[in-house]
Amino acid sequence: MSAPDTPLGLQCRLLGALLHYPDDEVALALPEIEQTLLDSPRIGGAARRELDAFFAYWRERDLLTLQENYVAQFDRGRVTSLYLFEHVYGESRDRGQAMVDLMQTYERSGIYLSPGELPDYLPAFLEYVGILPESEGLARLKDIEHLLQAIDAGLAKRGSPYAGLTRALLWLTGATTAQREPQASPEHVDDASHIPRAADYEAIDASYQDAPVRFMGAGHPGGQGSTVGEPIQFHARRPGR
Repeated sequence: MSAPDTPLGLQCRLLGALLHYPDDEVALALPEIEQTLLDSPRIGGAARRELDAFFAYWRERDLLTLQENYVAQFDRGRVTSLYLFEHVYGESRDRGQAMVDLMQTYERSGIYLSPGELPDYLPAFLEYVGILPESEGLARLKDIEHLLQAIDAGLAKRGSPYAGLTRALLWLTGATTAQREPQASPEHVDDASHIPRAADYEAIDASYQDAPVRFMGAGHPGGQGSTVGEPIQFHARRPGR
């Protein structure tokens, strides 16, 4: 007898929770989250193996180590930033309007962020996807598929166990044939000599300055009924637009 299907929205919300800064609440809920995600028939192949490796990484480390590694992976530099518009707009003035539009999209759906929270934070976007009807949620997840691929590639290159989460999200979009370069062992993230430092991120960021990331062809999370401002753009605007 096959395992019961897990709703897409629930999977997105759980993956979003795991992408947050590690805390006691997630640590306590980890066994239930792990069972729910790994029992789902929606995630398979290499994505399932990498997700399983992520849970092993969490179980085998104390919370302080998890928090230190999280900061090293996500809080320095652009390549693995979880702020979606960082990959799209950088420092462009268009980023501010896109933030406003996305915030208004959330509020029309009944989601209100806490003071200081930014709407383009990937876990926040996944929370929004999680409350939508299944077909619409999948469409919104596909809107950011190329952004997920960029973050996933950066995490995989660094041997980060968090690549298991981005790989699972890509699997949910249907991108099951995407190839990635072989990963370093996740064990490296605990070795101080392998944790990326500020200078490493500066060098990586500099390599992107002459080739800004552009993700063309994506839609906007507000759907066809959005009437507030311009549609949310998940691709960079070209000069003159």
